Amino acid sequence: MPGSSLTVRRYLTFFTGLVECLVFAGSVFGWASLVFVLKTEGYFSSQCVNTTGVNATQVSDCSGQDEKFSLVFTITSFTFTFLTLPSGFLFDQFGTRVARLFGIFLYTMGTLMVAFSTAALSNLLFPALSFLSAGDNMFVMTNMQVGNLFDSRRSTIITLYNGAVDSSAALFLGIKLLHESGFSFRSSFFLLSACSVIHLLRTFFLLPRDHIPYPLPDDFTYGTTCGKSETRSLEQTTENGNTQMTENKPLNKDVPVKQEKSFRECLMSRFFVLHLLWLSVMLLRHYFFIGTLNSMLQRLTEGEPSLVSQYINAFAIVQLCGVLCAPWNGLIMDRNKGKPRAAGESEQEAELRASVLSLSLTVLQCLVFSVCASIPYLPLQYFTFVVQVFNRSFVFGGNAAFISVAFPSCHFGKLYGLVMALSAVFSLLQYPCLALVNGPLDGNPLYVNIGLTLLCLLAFIHPLSVFLHCRSLASQRAISTSS
Repeated sequence: MPGSSLTVRRYLTFFTGLVECLVFAGSVFGWASLVFVLKTEGYFSSQCVNTTGVNATQVSDCSGQDEKFSLVFTITSFTFTFLTLPSGFLFDQFGTRVARLFGIFLYTMGTLMVAFSTAALSNLLFPALSFLSAGDNMFVMTNMQVGNLFDSRRSTIITLYNGAVDSSAALFLGIKLLHESGFSFRSSFFLLSACSVIHLLRTFFLLPRDHIPYPLPDDFTYGTTCGKSETRSLEQTTENGNTQMTENKPLNKDVPVKQEKSFRECLMSRFFVLHLLWLSVMLLRHYFFIGTLNSMLQRLTEGEPSLVSQYINAFAIVQLCGVLCAPWNGLIMDRNKGKPRAAGESEQEAELRASVLSLSLTVLQCLVFSVCASIPYLPLQYFTFVVQVFNRSFVFGGNAAFISVAFPSCHFGKLYGLVMALSAVFSLLQYPCLALVNGPLDGNPLYVNIGLTLLCLLAFIHPLSVFLHCRSLASQRAISTSS
């Protein structure tokens, strides 16, 4: 493939991947907007009961309905993160094309099931949104390797894509606005299902059959051109004259190949364990906030529908800014690329050192967000929305970027999948937290919010550990240089 054509294809891959993440890959996080529509359509309305209120007036208690919706989101968010584990193994073992075809199938099944659901078939939301979130997850994973095409901006692109995933939460805001203007809920999801054609075209023409390696070989080609699929960097002719594709290996056989860590060694490392802790506590905080946002706004607005709708719209609109927030995290991690390294310092060590600031800022943002979310003052929630989307972009982008820096690229899919899956198991604690709020705490989440805020402090252990590791390596280099 000519150089200019290859460059055009790489930028097309980048921009179409950004659009895919921006529109489709994280729609489930627009849950608050979707719940508003589902309540209007009467989903789980049978869970509402009439009770006697103040002055013997009859009021409708829909706490059972809220609990059902919270359970749907708990399972959906769990699916989004937990299925990253089998998705990662599928991606590493069978490559991009197989992984994406499977993801597109799940995504299409999910959107069709939502389209065919009704208030009488409310329970269909459980498998439908789980399938939808699993498909979304596959889009995210297969797109993050696009950063490998742009070495000097690799972390920036990875975090940009993750920020775009956050922004795609606004998709359900679009469905909400269309619904309010008279467009049917069912038609919106039929339209989303039809968009699978776009994903298929990208899979075959703008992504490799296998993987995008890192570091990237000079002559790496991919995609389908004129009916010919190219996913390797070189072609070599065998002795009998037949042409076969070869793996991306160094051309110079005299150059020693670096011994990579095994998957087990990565799994048992201190970095992996502490990174898992870092991610888990912050995801739990975010999922609890998103899952209870609708009921929290109902309480703070005293059930005024127009005011609840106004704040939900504001939350969804702020999500659009995720794509603008995330690249700052990548720029922080990429800032060492153009700087000279210390004597004896490897590129990986320099990138690890650069990640300390990113990891620390992410935890600090989470603390500010958690404190603001804990204060029951309605106008403050506008600021909470802003900090929340900033922090979530940093969390997801920083997670993927750190794994790509700290561990061998051949294990990226498995490690990324495993850390997301284990953090998903931890995030299931949101449901007992919700049960505690709806039960003994009588709808007041203050104490749970305080507990989650204190829990977030544990995430500071991870950047501290990376900092101490970098200091230790610097000390060892200084000793060896002086001797």
